[in-house]
Amino acid sequence: MESYLNENFEVKPKHSSEEVLERWRKLCGVVKNPKRRFRFTANLSKRYEAAAMRRTNQEKLRIAVLVSKAAIQFIQGVSPSDYVVPGEVKAAGFQICADELGSIVEGHDIKKLKFHGGVDGIVEKLSTSTTDGLTTNSELLNRRQEIFGINTFAEIEPKSFWVFVWEALQDMTLMILGACAFVSLIVGLAMEGWPHGAHDGLGIVASILLVVFVTATSDYRQSLQFRDLDNEKKKITIQVTRNGYRQKMSIYDLLAGDIVHLSIGDQVPTDGLFVSGFSVSIDESSLTGESEPVMVSAENPFMLSGTKIRDGSCKMLVTTTGMRTQWGKLMETLTEGGDDETPLQVKLNGVATIIGKIGLFFAVVTFAVLMQGLLSRKWQEGTYLWWSGDDALEMLEYFAIAVTIVVVAVPEGLPLAVTLSLAFAMKKMMNDKALVRHLAACETMGSATSICSDKTGTLTTNHMTVVKSCICTTVKEITKPNKASSPCSEIPDSVVKLLLQSIFNNTGGEVVVNKEGKLELLGSPTETALLEFGLSLGGDFLAERQATRLIKVEPFNSTKKRMGVVLQLPEGGLRAHTKGASEIVLAACDKFLNTNGEVVPLDEASINHLNVTINQFASEALRTLCLAFMELDKGFLGEDPIPTSGYTCIGIVGIKDPVRPGVKESVAICRSAGITVRMVTGDNINTAKAIARECGILTEGGIAIEGPDFREKSQEELLELIPKIQVMARSSPLDKHTLVKHLRTTFEEVVAVTGDGTNDAPALHEADIGLAMGIAGTEVAKEIVNFSSACLMGSAPLTAVQLLWVNMIMDTLGALALATEPPNNELMKRPPVGRKGNFISNVMWRNILGQSLYQFLVIWNLQAKGKAMFGLDGPDADLILNTLIFNSFVFCQIFNEISSRDMEEIDVFKGILDNYVFVAVLSCTAIFQVIIIEFLGTYANTSPLTFSQWLLSIIIGFLGMPISAGLKMIPVEMGIN
Repeated sequence: MESYLNENFEVKPKHSSEEVLERWRKLCGVVKNPKRRFRFTANLSKRYEAAAMRRTNQEKLRIAVLVSKAAIQFIQGVSPSDYVVPGEVKAAGFQICADELGSIVEGHDIKKLKFHGGVDGIVEKLSTSTTDGLTTNSELLNRRQEIFGINTFAEIEPKSFWVFVWEALQDMTLMILGACAFVSLIVGLAMEGWPHGAHDGLGIVASILLVVFVTATSDYRQSLQFRDLDNEKKKITIQVTRNGYRQKMSIYDLLAGDIVHLSIGDQVPTDGLFVSGFSVSIDESSLTGESEPVMVSAENPFMLSGTKIRDGSCKMLVTTTGMRTQWGKLMETLTEGGDDETPLQVKLNGVATIIGKIGLFFAVVTFAVLMQGLLSRKWQEGTYLWWSGDDALEMLEYFAIAVTIVVVAVPEGLPLAVTLSLAFAMKKMMNDKALVRHLAACETMGSATSICSDKTGTLTTNHMTVVKSCICTTVKEITKPNKASSPCSEIPDSVVKLLLQSIFNNTGGEVVVNKEGKLELLGSPTETALLEFGLSLGGDFLAERQATRLIKVEPFNSTKKRMGVVLQLPEGGLRAHTKGASEIVLAACDKFLNTNGEVVPLDEASINHLNVTINQFASEALRTLCLAFMELDKGFLGEDPIPTSGYTCIGIVGIKDPVRPGVKESVAICRSAGITVRMVTGDNINTAKAIARECGILTEGGIAIEGPDFREKSQEELLELIPKIQVMARSSPLDKHTLVKHLRTTFEEVVAVTGDGTNDAPALHEADIGLAMGIAGTEVAKEIVNFSSACLMGSAPLTAVQLLWVNMIMDTLGALALATEPPNNELMKRPPVGRKGNFISNVMWRNILGQSLYQFLVIWNLQAKGKAMFGLDGPDADLILNTLIFNSFVFCQIFNEISSRDMEEIDVFKGILDNYVFVAVLSCTAIFQVIIIEFLGTYANTSPLTFSQWLLSIIIGFLGMPISAGLKMIPVEMGIN
């Protein structure tokens, strides 16, 4: 089975080819209900539509950029001056409509933009302001919403409960059973009249309806779970200026005219126009498939929804929202296309197909054996030429049993169970503040053998404060940031002024006044820590920003590990400021400020003193930043790069980012489970080593290496080095990608990467799991029971109605109960499954075969010797015996579900009350079983049982538990690589 599944049902957790996805679908031959089985698999036809749309977008943009506007206008027969503002737009107080805005941005139409007065003209026509944004008058916002629309995308309408009922009724085998019930009803009524002739037919109908409604309820519950997940995924906020205040807002609340602030890593939430910013390049591959970055500036101000900011930061004017954008239309198709199915879902479909084929074989053989028995009897009686209504009903019953075996054998709920289980895991992780966007990541997580973790925000709290500084070569400890002015009082005023100019101008953050009139710090934790330090020195952010004019900004990125600005000073000169990784910025300096605040050459003794200070700060697990400046006496042009050398060192600051509580324990648990944890960070190597030791990541014999050194290693050296690497510092995104790629391909590890999704994008894409922050023997047993009984005894002990009930409690309800089983800490004591682990492990095979053998022997013995064992005789003996077999078999399943809570743990009752779904399912099953046996005998072909017979049925079921415990004590190889 393993080789068949690996050959035909093997898909990657990420980026599987369309051919592979097509192949396994074609192999699923025995499918009772395609609508249900393939509900959570990708719609490949919609995928092809999305790919075609991308190609169209690519062609549109290429034409828009490369072909002359005159040619386009000739084709369209419209010149810009022909534009007339629609009456309703004018009445609402605007001078441009949504369609015109859309054609300008989507068509990259410079001529139309100029005709409307450029970006400033569009701002005016949209009745907004680039400095204050929109006014939050509700009437004006509503009017704006009516004219330009809201920023929401078309979604698939959530299905109602009755749609799931209809889909459950699409089951081909249930339809055949329904037809059997109808014929049984007609023949029964013709022969025996009402009500006796209707019992068999109505019993099957009632069973079908029960199966349909329970299935629909289970599926509807899953859909609600996914709806909750989708709502969680949509909680994306962005910084917007409204009413003069910069504030966080949901991207779905954006309107045309909003002023949005974007920086590296942000996804452009709407179509828009560049207002101001520096060094902005965007990645349009999600929209066009083109990987080449596009530079955005005042000359090329067009920004499209769904693209990503690759470098730089800017302010953008929102022009077109929601379904009016190309991204909105593409998203609609992509949503319908769905996520890739996970490897486990596909393999479970493979298992369901194999079991279905076996079940079909058993069904045909069972029907043939039963028919052979009927024909033999009629031959012996000499009545083979005369067929009565009773004979027709008997044949119909045999056919219904054969069809029911197919119903029971094909475990449609199996692939759905894993989907529900993964959705449950995603929800749990969301509660722990880890958003997983793809089900496959949750599934692969259980197989992870290696974790490459970022430091900041993952291992640490991401709440940073400046706790030490070295200004003018004087080291000071800053115990309370708000008292920083006292230790810095010895610093000359000229240096304090220079320091504040550097902190408040050379920053990606901002200090704003919120609605309550209080100062609020915006930006990354590193930036806000520096801004807080600057404010505590008595600085005024707005005054500093207004005193100078920004000429150029080069934002921080993880390759350069520094950021810089060029300022025009009030007295007329030009000055460059830079800050970043201490050793990199210090290497760019040839002067420093001494204790008197004078600029002096940087000699060897001073370099050594500063390097010792950096290492001392780093060894205390502080993130170090160096701040420097240089006077640009020779002038500077906006298109020139900011100088990379010749700076004067102002000072070094040490920023504390405390380790998260519980990290050390978590790392220890991972190590005990056989999972290697590595830290990959852009920080100084000494800081990284100090934090890694504090977290328990760096151990004896482990290697800490810097990115530049790692890059220079040969292939042979890497093979020897990588297994020992525990810390990589000063790493670039490419270093992290190289490490992850080697771990996955060369060492065949299953790698999880945690990161912020910005600088870690290549590694997150390469990893098996990117975090931007079982079968228990019943499927085999239930089809063997009727087959063997038919062959050996010439009759089937379980009727169609009883088999449908057994199927429901084992397939739909059983899957629901076990799929919602919460994880426990014991799981972390087992080694991960790994990339080459068997789909059905040796442990599973042991439990499946052992449990199946026990249930088969019990049922066979009851069938063969039951009458003698219980002293049953009289006309009802067969009915009572079949009821006992049915009851015993159901209780075998109930107790086996409990045993299946854990494949290896003997104490399966531990934490059972924590899963209320499991308890509710088992309780309902037991209660309904009593009702079926005692009160619905006419429809279910059962007879009320005595107290001793009930007790025996329960004991037979319960005995499966000690047998299961005994099986768990048999040692087997895990079958894990």
